[in-house]
Amino acid sequence: MSEPGRRKVALITGSGRQRVGNVIARSLAGWGYDVALHYHRSEQSALETVEALRSMDVSSEAFRADVSEQAEVDAMCERVVQRFGRLDVLVTTASIWEPIPLEDVSAEDMLRHFRVDVLGTFLCARRAGLIMTRQPEGGVIVTFGDWAVKRPYPDHTAYFAAKGSIPTLTRALAVELSHRNPKIRVNCIQPGPVLFPPESSEDQRQAMIESTLVKTANCPESVSLAVKFFIDNPFVTGVCLPVDGGRSIYATESTNRLRPI
Repeated sequence: MSEPGRRKVALITGSGRQRVGNVIARSLAGWGYDVALHYHRSEQSALETVEALRSMDVSSEAFRADVSEQAEVDAMCERVVQRFGRLDVLVTTASIWEPIPLEDVSAEDMLRHFRVDVLGTFLCARRAGLIMTRQPEGGVIVTFGDWAVKRPYPDHTAYFAAKGSIPTLTRALAVELSHRNPKIRVNCIQPGPVLFPPESSEDQRQAMIESTLVKTANCPESVSLAVKFFIDNPFVTGVCLPVDGGRSIYATESTNRLRPI
Protein backbone atom coordinates (compact mmCIF):
# COMPACT_ATOMS: atom_id res chain seq x y z
CA MET A 1 0.00 0.00 0.00
CA SER A 2 1.28 3.47 -0.82
CA GLU A 3 2.62 5.66 1.98
CA PRO A 4 0.51 8.67 3.07
CA GLY A 5 1.74 11.95 1.66
CA ARG A 6 3.44 10.45 -1.40
CA ARG A 7 0.49 10.47 -3.80
CA LYS A 8 -2.25 12.98 -4.46
CA VAL A 9 -5.41 12.52 -2.43
CA ALA A 10 -9.07 12.77 -3.42
CA LEU A 11 -12.11 13.00 -1.14
CA ILE A 12 -15.43 12.06 -2.72
CA THR A 13 -18.58 12.78 -0.73
CA GLY A 14 -21.49 10.40 -1.13
CA SER A 15 -19.15 7.69 -2.42
CA GLY A 16 -20.06 4.97 0.06
CA ARG A 17 -23.10 3.83 -1.91
CA GLN A 18 -22.68 2.00 -5.21
CA ARG A 19 -23.61 5.04 -7.25
CA VAL A 20 -21.77 7.66 -9.31
CA GLY A 21 -19.60 8.88 -6.44
CA ASN A 22 -18.33 5.35 -5.92
CA VAL A 23 -17.51 5.01 -9.63
CA ILE A 24 -15.58 8.29 -9.49
CA ALA A 25 -13.65 7.08 -6.44
CA ARG A 26 -12.62 3.89 -8.21
CA SER A 27 -11.64 5.84 -11.33
CA LEU A 28 -9.47 8.24 -9.33
CA ALA A 29 -7.79 5.28 -7.67
CA GLY A 30 -7.01 3.89 -11.11
CA TRP A 31 -5.50 7.24 -12.09
CA GLY A 32 -3.04 7.15 -9.21
CA TYR A 33 -4.90 8.90 -6.40
CA ASP A 34 -5.23 7.78 -2.82
CA VAL A 35 -8.91 7.88 -1.95
CA ALA A 36 -10.93 9.12 1.01
CA LEU A 37 -14.48 7.79 0.79
CA HIS A 38 -17.26 9.68 2.54
CA TYR A 39 -20.47 8.04 3.68
CA HIS A 40 -23.36 8.90 5.97
CA ARG A 41 -25.33 5.69 6.35
CA SER A 42 -23.77 3.31 3.81
CA GLU A 43 -20.93 2.12 6.06
CA GLN A 44 -20.77 -1.48 4.87
CA SER A 45 -20.63 -0.53 1.20
CA ALA A 46 -17.95 2.07 1.93
CA LEU A 47 -15.81 -0.42 3.84
CA GLU A 48 -16.10 -2.96 1.04
CA THR A 49 -14.91 -0.33 -1.44
CA VAL A 50 -11.98 0.55 0.82
CA GLU A 51 -10.89 -3.08 0.84
CA ALA A 52 -11.22 -3.30 -2.93
CA LEU A 53 -9.07 -0.19 -3.42
CA ARG A 54 -6.45 -1.38 -0.95
CA SER A 55 -6.15 -4.60 -2.93
CA MET A 56 -5.08 -2.35 -5.85
CA ASP A 57 -2.22 -0.94 -3.72
CA VAL A 58 -4.20 2.26 -3.16
CA SER A 59 -4.23 3.92 0.23
CA SER A 60 -7.90 4.35 1.14
CA GLU A 61 -10.06 5.08 4.17
CA ALA A 62 -13.77 5.65 4.81
CA PHE A 63 -15.00 8.66 6.79
CA ARG A 64 -18.49 9.15 8.17
CA ALA A 65 -20.14 12.58 8.36
CA ASP A 66 -23.46 14.34 8.00
CA VAL A 67 -22.52 16.91 5.37
CA SER A 68 -25.18 19.32 6.63
CA GLU A 69 -23.41 19.61 10.02
CA GLN A 70 -20.45 21.98 10.03
CA ALA A 71 -18.65 20.35 12.96
CA GLU A 72 -18.84 16.92 11.33
CA VAL A 73 -17.61 18.22 7.97
CA ASP A 74 -14.70 20.11 9.54
CA ALA A 75 -13.72 17.07 11.60
CA MET A 76 -13.92 14.78 8.56
CA CYS A 77 -11.67 17.00 6.46
CA GLU A 78 -9.12 17.29 9.25
CA ARG A 79 -9.12 13.51 9.68
CA VAL A 80 -8.50 13.13 5.97
CA VAL A 81 -5.45 15.41 6.20
CA GLN A 82 -4.20 13.63 9.31
CA ARG A 83 -4.55 10.28 7.55
CA PHE A 84 -3.15 11.20 4.13
CA GLY A 85 -1.10 14.35 4.73
CA ARG A 86 -2.84 16.46 2.09
CA LEU A 87 -6.03 16.99 0.07
CA ASP A 88 -5.82 17.65 -3.66
CA VAL A 89 -9.29 16.91 -5.04
CA LEU A 90 -12.78 17.18 -3.60
CA VAL A 91 -15.81 15.83 -5.49
CA THR A 92 -19.20 16.52 -3.88
CA THR A 93 -21.72 13.94 -5.05
CA ALA A 94 -23.59 13.68 -1.72
CA SER A 95 -27.22 14.78 -2.18
CA ILE A 96 -30.83 13.78 -1.67
CA TRP A 97 -33.55 13.37 -4.27
CA GLU A 98 -37.14 12.90 -3.17
CA PRO A 99 -40.16 13.10 -5.49
CA ILE A 100 -42.84 15.15 -3.67
CA PRO A 101 -46.03 16.53 -5.28
CA LEU A 102 -46.22 20.33 -5.04
CA GLU A 103 -49.27 20.17 -2.76
CA ASP A 104 -47.31 18.08 -0.25
CA VAL A 105 -44.02 19.99 -0.16
CA SER A 106 -43.50 21.24 3.38
CA ALA A 107 -41.14 23.87 4.71
CA GLU A 108 -39.11 21.05 6.23
CA ASP A 109 -38.87 19.34 2.82
CA MET A 110 -37.42 22.51 1.32
CA LEU A 111 -35.00 23.01 4.19
CA ARG A 112 -33.88 19.38 4.12
CA HIS A 113 -32.92 19.61 0.45
CA PHE A 114 -31.10 22.89 1.00
CA ARG A 115 -29.29 21.53 4.06
CA VAL A 116 -27.91 18.51 2.23
CA ASP A 117 -27.59 19.64 -1.38
CA VAL A 118 -26.55 23.28 -0.90
CA LEU A 119 -25.27 23.69 2.65
CA GLY A 120 -23.56 20.29 2.47
CA THR A 121 -21.78 21.23 -0.74
CA PHE A 122 -20.76 24.60 0.71
CA LEU A 123 -19.45 23.24 4.00
CA CYS A 124 -17.37 20.53 2.31
CA ALA A 125 -16.04 22.82 -0.41
CA ARG A 126 -15.19 25.64 1.99
CA ARG A 127 -13.31 23.43 4.42
CA ALA A 128 -11.49 21.49 1.69
CA GLY A 129 -10.75 24.72 -0.17
CA LEU A 130 -9.21 26.37 2.88
CA ILE A 131 -7.04 23.29 3.37
CA MET A 132 -5.96 23.59 -0.26
CA THR A 133 -4.96 27.23 0.27
CA ARG A 134 -2.12 25.96 2.47
CA GLN A 135 -0.75 23.82 -0.37
CA PRO A 136 1.49 25.44 -3.00
CA GLU A 137 -0.14 23.19 -5.63
CA GLY A 138 -3.63 24.33 -4.60
CA GLY A 139 -6.31 21.84 -5.51
CA VAL A 140 -9.47 21.08 -7.49
CA ILE A 141 -13.09 21.02 -6.34
CA VAL A 142 -15.87 19.53 -8.47
CA THR A 143 -19.46 20.13 -7.39
CA PHE A 144 -22.57 18.38 -8.70
CA GLY A 145 -25.68 20.06 -10.04
CA ASP A 146 -28.30 18.63 -12.41
CA TRP A 147 -28.98 19.14 -16.10
CA ALA A 148 -32.69 19.57 -15.44
CA VAL A 149 -32.45 22.78 -13.40
CA LYS A 150 -32.99 24.54 -16.73
CA ARG A 151 -35.85 22.23 -17.73
CA PRO A 152 -37.43 21.06 -14.47
CA TYR A 153 -40.12 18.41 -14.41
CA PRO A 154 -43.02 17.99 -11.93
CA ASP A 155 -42.88 16.71 -8.34
CA HIS A 156 -39.32 17.86 -7.61
CA THR A 157 -39.65 21.52 -6.60
CA ALA A 158 -37.52 21.17 -3.46
CA TYR A 159 -34.80 19.25 -5.27
CA PHE A 160 -34.57 21.66 -8.21
CA ALA A 161 -34.64 24.75 -6.01
CA ALA A 162 -31.65 23.37 -4.13
CA LYS A 163 -29.73 22.05 -7.13
CA GLY A 164 -30.37 25.32 -8.96
CA SER A 165 -28.17 27.03 -6.36
CA ILE A 166 -25.12 24.90 -7.13
CA PRO A 167 -23.94 26.76 -10.28
CA THR A 168 -23.95 30.11 -8.43
CA LEU A 169 -22.25 28.55 -5.42
CA THR A 170 -19.62 27.03 -7.72
CA ARG A 171 -18.79 30.38 -9.31
CA ALA A 172 -18.68 32.14 -5.94
CA LEU A 173 -16.32 29.51 -4.53
CA ALA A 174 -14.11 29.73 -7.62
CA VAL A 175 -13.72 33.47 -7.05
CA GLU A 176 -13.28 33.28 -3.27
CA LEU A 177 -10.71 30.49 -3.28
CA SER A 178 -8.69 31.84 -6.21
CA HIS A 179 -8.17 35.04 -4.22
CA ARG A 180 -6.57 32.94 -1.50
CA ASN A 181 -4.62 30.63 -3.81
CA PRO A 182 -4.86 31.07 -7.60
CA LYS A 183 -4.09 27.39 -8.10
CA ILE A 184 -7.43 26.35 -6.62
CA ARG A 185 -10.14 25.76 -9.21
CA VAL A 186 -13.83 25.03 -8.71
CA ASN A 187 -16.14 23.63 -11.40
CA CYS A 188 -19.51 21.92 -11.61
CA ILE A 189 -20.81 18.83 -13.40
CA GLN A 190 -24.50 18.68 -14.35
CA PRO A 191 -25.20 15.00 -15.06
CA GLY A 192 -28.02 13.51 -17.07
CA PRO A 193 -29.11 9.84 -17.14
CA VAL A 194 -25.63 8.51 -16.40
CA LEU A 195 -26.71 5.68 -14.13
CA PHE A 196 -29.91 3.62 -14.15
CA PRO A 197 -31.74 3.68 -10.81
CA PRO A 198 -31.89 0.11 -9.47
CA GLU A 199 -35.70 0.19 -9.30
CA SER A 200 -36.16 1.34 -12.91
CA SER A 201 -38.04 -0.88 -15.36
CA GLU A 202 -36.86 -1.84 -18.83
CA ASP A 203 -39.30 0.64 -20.35
CA GLN A 204 -37.99 3.41 -18.12
CA ARG A 205 -34.42 2.57 -18.99
CA GLN A 206 -35.20 2.62 -22.69
CA ALA A 207 -36.89 6.00 -22.23
CA MET A 208 -33.71 7.34 -20.63
CA ILE A 209 -31.68 6.12 -23.58
CA GLU A 210 -34.10 7.69 -26.05
CA SER A 211 -34.05 10.99 -24.13
CA THR A 212 -30.47 11.68 -25.24
CA LEU A 213 -29.10 12.77 -28.58
CA VAL A 214 -26.40 10.10 -28.45
CA LYS A 215 -28.90 7.32 -27.62
CA THR A 216 -26.83 6.21 -24.68
CA ALA A 217 -27.39 6.14 -20.94
CA ASN A 218 -26.10 4.30 -17.86
CA CYS A 219 -22.52 5.45 -18.47
CA PRO A 220 -21.12 6.68 -15.14
CA GLU A 221 -17.59 6.53 -16.51
CA SER A 222 -18.48 9.60 -18.58
CA VAL A 223 -18.76 11.55 -15.33
CA SER A 224 -15.38 10.26 -14.16
CA LEU A 225 -13.87 11.52 -17.41
CA ALA A 226 -15.42 14.95 -16.82
CA VAL A 227 -13.89 15.01 -13.33
CA LYS A 228 -10.52 14.12 -14.85
CA PHE A 229 -10.87 16.93 -17.39
CA PHE A 230 -11.42 19.46 -14.63
CA ILE A 231 -8.43 18.10 -12.73
CA ASP A 232 -6.12 18.07 -15.72
CA ASN A 233 -6.96 21.43 -17.32
CA PRO A 234 -5.41 24.28 -15.29
CA PHE A 235 -7.17 27.00 -17.29
CA VAL A 236 -10.78 26.06 -16.49
CA THR A 237 -12.60 27.31 -13.41
CA GLY A 238 -16.10 28.50 -12.55
CA VAL A 239 -17.57 26.33 -15.32
CA CYS A 240 -20.78 24.26 -15.26
CA LEU A 241 -20.55 21.32 -17.66
CA PRO A 242 -23.58 19.23 -18.67
CA VAL A 243 -22.68 15.56 -18.98
CA ASP A 244 -26.02 14.42 -20.32
CA GLY A 245 -25.64 13.10 -23.85
CA GLY A 246 -27.40 16.20 -25.15
CA ARG A 247 -30.44 15.66 -22.92
CA SER A 248 -30.63 19.31 -21.91
CA ILE A 249 -31.07 20.47 -25.52
CA TYR A 250 -33.18 17.59 -26.82
CA ALA A 251 -36.94 17.95 -26.46
CA THR A 252 -38.91 14.69 -26.29
CA GLU A 253 -42.56 13.95 -25.67
CA SER A 254 -41.78 11.98 -22.52
CA THR A 255 -39.75 13.30 -19.62
CA ASN A 256 -37.54 11.02 -17.57
CA ARG A 257 -38.38 11.58 -13.90
CA LEU A 258 -35.86 9.18 -12.46
CA ARG A 259 -32.79 10.32 -10.62
CA PRO A 260 -29.77 10.63 -12.97
CA ILE A 261 -26.99 9.96 -10.41
